[in-house]
Amino acid sequence: MEKEKTVYMCFSTSMIHGGHIRIIREAATYGRLIAGILTDEVVASYRQYPLVSFEERKALIAGIKGVAEVVPQDELSYRKAIETYHPDIVVHGDDWLTGFQRKLRDEVEALLAAYGGKIVDLPFSKEQEYAELEGRARAALSLPDRRRGRLRKLLHMGKLVTAMEAHDGLTGLVVENTIVHEGAGARQFDAMWISSLCDSTAKGKPDIELVDMTSRFRTIDDITEVTTKPIIFDGDTGGLTEHFVYTVRSLEKLGVSAVIIEDKKGLKKNSLFGTEVRQTQATIEEFSAKIRAGKKAQKSPDFMIIARIESLILEKGMEDALARARAFVAAGADGIMIHSRKKDPAEIFAFVEQFRAEDARTPLVVVPTSFDAVREEEFHARGVNIVIYANQLMRAEVPAMQRTAETILQHHRALEADASLMPFKDIIRLIPGEI
Repeated sequence: MEKEKTVYMCFSTSMIHGGHIRIIREAATYGRLIAGILTDEVVASYRQYPLVSFEERKALIAGIKGVAEVVPQDELSYRKAIETYHPDIVVHGDDWLTGFQRKLRDEVEALLAAYGGKIVDLPFSKEQEYAELEGRARAALSLPDRRRGRLRKLLHMGKLVTAMEAHDGLTGLVVENTIVHEGAGARQFDAMWISSLCDSTAKGKPDIELVDMTSRFRTIDDITEVTTKPIIFDGDTGGLTEHFVYTVRSLEKLGVSAVIIEDKKGLKKNSLFGTEVRQTQATIEEFSAKIRAGKKAQKSPDFMIIARIESLILEKGMEDALARARAFVAAGADGIMIHSRKKDPAEIFAFVEQFRAEDARTPLVVVPTSFDAVREEEFHARGVNIVIYANQLMRAEVPAMQRTAETILQHHRALEADASLMPFKDIIRLIPGEI
């Protein structure tokens, strides 16, 4: 009697529809069907964050007739699954015949060919109703209560969270939709950083907390209306403690995941100036009291208050920075951001090493604007949890606009500028038809 063939399929979906059922039933006709379920971390790396958790998705697939076994797949590549289960057949929708998934399919084909296995490509469901379901899933991810807790979930996965600055709806869409495909995998930003500096700059105002919170909340609204990723908000000093508690409650309602406040007081001066201008650091007691008040005011356990320490910027020394970190965590801070103006990352590395020797759990945040040669993998290996790219999109935007304006002035027409411009129809494609 011929041995029953082993069939393998992989799923990432949060919503099961008729197209999935059809493909599962057909796959089961080829043999014993093993369904691999992509983990939440893998799904989040190349598409929108899963609407339901891995365990829930696993249970959904396990309950479908024809599925013999459900197993986790912890990378986009099928290599581990093929080496472990040695399937005779791998079934997939024919959508992977083109686009970035083609490399994934080529890898699977080569692995199966080594022992005589094969791929079966089944027609991918393209019905309008299924596209509408995907749209609903996206809309659900954008809701404040779903968005707010996503940063904590990403941190609990143990992955390095990367955040890119966004200062309006369009830059939010750029951060939301930019994906880089690397071999059989993919990478994208995990979160958005709404910077005080870039928000002020986009409005043509100095970065001295001149743009009030009402205006900054409108920026959040513009971004949350068209995106789904978690948001980390630059809260400057947090202002007066009595005002900060209201800011916390407002940010929670908007679906923001975290606010970062710096331990300075008085008229804000941007940290890029360091000791070149007079900057006053709050006492440990003052700033700890502000953190405690903010934590007491928040309603949701998902929201995070992260304390930004300016001791290295102001040349107060490592011991001062570490003493502040200990005190702010004790006051209830959900994370610590350590900042430096130096291109050499040595003092950042020293802080991370010494802090981690005492505290293995509290999330650490860095903003590598000056020390930008360090790769994310090294930050993560040393114990950093969040890397924020704080102003790169704004810095890319201004020189590009200046060059275009100068070119048109120089040539008395737009023809010479046109070659470096994105067609407007491509810009429009970034904008979702429905919100």
